Amino acid sequence: MTPEDAPPGANPRKSGRRDDPRRRRREALDGTPVLWVGVRCDAATAEARGIARGDRAVGMAASQDEIVHRRTVCDVEIDTAHTESMECARTIAAAV
Repeated sequence: MTPEDAPPGANPRKSGRRDDPRRRRREALDGTPVLWVGVRCDAATAEARGIARGDRAVGMAASQDEIVHRRTVCDVEIDTAHTESMECARTIAAAV
């Protein structure tokens, strides 16, 4: 259910069907050249980075990894745990 389809006063997010934010982004960017970049690292690295930041709950990175990357098709994927930042940047630049 989209907001336009919802009855007055209804919350479409509570209708049991979740809107796909990726679809909304693709629709909003329709006609604009976009390079979809998947930025990944292993769960242990993500967890360590979250702890180092000091503003993430323990376990947040690992729990969100599957949700964030599920059904996502990217033009380029980089692994920041095993690749230096300049090499990641070169990979992205080469795809532009």
